[in-house]
Amino acid sequence: MLVVDKPAGLLCQPGLGAHQRDSLISRLQHACPDLRLVHRLDRDTSGLVLLAKDADTQRVLGALFAARRVGKLYLADVQGSMGAVSGRIDLPLARLNRQPPTYGVHPDGKACLTLWRRLQRMETRTRLWLCPRTGRSHQLRAHLAALHHPIIGDPIYNPGCAAGGLRLRAIALRFPDPDQPGSQVRVRAPWPAWAHL
Repeated sequence: MLVVDKPAGLLCQPGLGAHQRDSLISRLQHACPDLRLVHRLDRDTSGLVLLAKDADTQRVLGALFAARRVGKLYLADVQGSMGAVSGRIDLPLARLNRQPPTYGVHPDGKACLTLWRRLQRMETRTRLWLCPRTGRSHQLRAHLAALHHPIIGDPIYNPGCAAGGLRLRAIALRFPDPDQPGSQVRVRAPWPAWAHL
């Protein structure tokens, strides 16, 4: 397996059309053609992405994600002041628009759960740890927007906030080691440049 630090602005896999051909997996497969994505991040989100070096490993790691045995930790800056120290967002999400893909709270949506903890409260924003317990598209972005605390720099859910990019980073992964029963693999990414502002 391999864990890489994806930059913001890069697709995990190619999209439709020539302008979306460049991607993390296509770049990495130039050096290692057998690499396969195990999960994905949004184009605008930076951070850790897990890849498998063969089909068997992809199946094993994919099953860990499906069984929700992978711990994912994100760092985010959101607009406004989050009063509580921690909380949970348990709101169903559905796709509301196709172009651009936009998700929002809907009674017929898929169940979603996000846990959050306040790391730092600043004058106009709050820094949070985010732990998604489900893995829906745009889950963290849509959940925080639904609380009226959208992520700073989000071009879809916070379009009036120009902050030099989405302040959302997949900063840590933890999962059972497929080769060492009883052991855990733990990976941590460096802090993003915006976290020093």
